[in-house]
Amino acid sequence: MQTSDVVIIGGGVIGCSIAYHLWKRGIPTHVIEKDDIAMGTSGACDKAVLLQSKNPGIHLELALKSVKMFPELQKSLDTDIEFLNHGCMIVIQNENQWKVMEGFVERQKKLGLDVKLLDKNEARDRQPALSEDILGSTYSPMDCEANPIYLTLGLYRGAKKHGVKFSLGTKVTGIKLEKGRIKSVETDSGEILCKYVVNATGVYAPTIGRMVGLNIPIVPRRGQIIITEPVPKLIHGGLNCARYITAKFRPELLGTDEMAKLGVGLALGQTENGNLLIGGTREFVGFNKTTTHKALKAILKHAASIVPAIKNVHVIRSFAGLRPYTPDGLPILGEVPEVPGFIMAAGHEGDGIALSAITGRIISEVIADGKPSDDLNIDMTKLSLDRFKNVDVNEFRESHNCYSFAS
Repeated sequence: MQTSDVVIIGGGVIGCSIAYHLWKRGIPTHVIEKDDIAMGTSGACDKAVLLQSKNPGIHLELALKSVKMFPELQKSLDTDIEFLNHGCMIVIQNENQWKVMEGFVERQKKLGLDVKLLDKNEARDRQPALSEDILGSTYSPMDCEANPIYLTLGLYRGAKKHGVKFSLGTKVTGIKLEKGRIKSVETDSGEILCKYVVNATGVYAPTIGRMVGLNIPIVPRRGQIIITEPVPKLIHGGLNCARYITAKFRPELLGTDEMAKLGVGLALGQTENGNLLIGGTREFVGFNKTTTHKALKAILKHAASIVPAIKNVHVIRSFAGLRPYTPDGLPILGEVPEVPGFIMAAGHEGDGIALSAITGRIISEVIADGKPSDDLNIDMTKLSLDRFKNVDVNEFRESHNCYSFAS
């Protein structure tokens, strides 16, 4: 029988970041992944590491701390994670959006984000491809980008090189408790004795939670993305739109038309090779990861209303990923008191890449020291599973079209 201080379930960017940070603390760690590294949500997203898309409060505070860690990761990892600090704009198309974004920007500035509003001419000077019909935009030079697959692989390789064990293609079949506390993890390759289990399985976190009697309020939220042929430089930095922010936090404000039902909002970037990454949607369709003609058509129509040149670019492929969504849009982090030794690290919605670095540090400190270090100044009660004790999890799942658990 194998032994390890910590077993991490999940080989996405969150699990690999935690493994990497636990190595730095000298804690024996074993990662179990049912498929391969970055095979889930971490390999089905764009390259944005955004601050502007975070709600003012602990959400933005976490992102600000996390982004500060990326330059060191770029230097220390053997893999080039393609980290760039090119800034991002959020395009505003009408007066109602301007009013909403005006308040959003002011609240973000109070927390230390360097962000400002640009009028139409200022926005088009910075991003010439923008339509003449826009009203303006926000702009933050602090927004960044990174290759999500390379980031995950870099963390994996860094952790593995320093002794973290990875069991890929291995399925967790059960978790054993002794006197209510974590004792071991059962897999289809054998049992592993351990002190801690970290649930870093994203949209599959409820399935792992059920193994220890926990009902975890996380449901999948599909996002569809389009990849185009390489084209000459068209987009400078990242480009989002106010609809994207609304679809993320207040989808009920979008209305009831087809675009609103699909949660369409622009997320646009361009790779070094010239390919455009055009997203996306926010759909509650259970664990369905297929792309749909209806959604792809809506994404392109909306994108072309903001960047008209997209009409003349050929699409080469599309894909979809599942974001792990919680009732308040924040991740669930930390030890669950009802099951000592069981650690949650899931529910990041579309912010797993941006929050991966800080999540790795937080969870490693919770395991090593019992809590995050004082310099982080994080109120873990705002991220705990216990904050959802009054949520009817079954009703939450059903209301978001998630009627079954996925293995």
